[in-house]
Amino acid sequence: MLRSPVMLARAAAALLGLVIAADLFALWADFVMFDVTADIADGSLGEADRARHADRLFDWAGYAQTVALLACVVVFLCWFHRVRVNAEVFRPDGHSKSRGWAVGAWFTPIVNLWYPRRIALDIWDASSPGTPWYRPRPHGLVNAWWAMWIVSLLADRAGFQSYRKAGTAAEIYDAMIQVISADMLDIVAAALAIAFVLRLTGMQNEKALRGPGAVPPPVGAVGGIGGAGGAGGLGGVG
Repeated sequence: MLRSPVMLARAAAALLGLVIAADLFALWADFVMFDVTADIADGSLGEADRARHADRLFDWAGYAQTVALLACVVVFLCWFHRVRVNAEVFRPDGHSKSRGWAVGAWFTPIVNLWYPRRIALDIWDASSPGTPWYRPRPHGLVNAWWAMWIVSLLADRAGFQSYRKAGTAAEIYDAMIQVISADMLDIVAAALAIAFVLRLTGMQNEKALRGPGAVPPPVGAVGGIGGAGGAGGLGGVG
């Protein structure tokens, strides 16, 4: 049974926007810390108050990023599972992983580097209007989102480790370069995730609008699938 992912998609996109806002706040805190540690490393004196302020700001930014990320993860996974279930209605035989992996794959070490992408591609292909008679829509957005997500995770881990091990102003200054880069990459990854969420939700709605009466085109026909019955779209199901 199809259930509308529209409200979950809007909530996920909004929370991904909140992640971007938290990252922008973190970037400001990063640059404040960057400037203070640069001055201290250059031998500037009397920077104790600025250093304490930068440290507090950096901590607040970290809390904001954590809260935004946790809220986003919960809603995104609810949306991801919903579109996975819908995709099975569209194409029961088009999935290499069971429904449970739509959530479990994200928390399973090692396989979480590629299972979620594989599941996303299966959902994307099953949800592409015109499948199985026509080729699914290109995977460029899915691959771009997933590649940037992995890169941002690795950059975040590297930046965190570098900052944690830093013991002098010069070392913190060097670590902040990595932290700033990681936050910038995370913004790009979140923006691509928003595009992925909205595009896939739109594809499922479009396919639902074609209805169960859609028939394969005649041999040699070019164009869309004719004979679509009115299903009312996913906005009105579930």
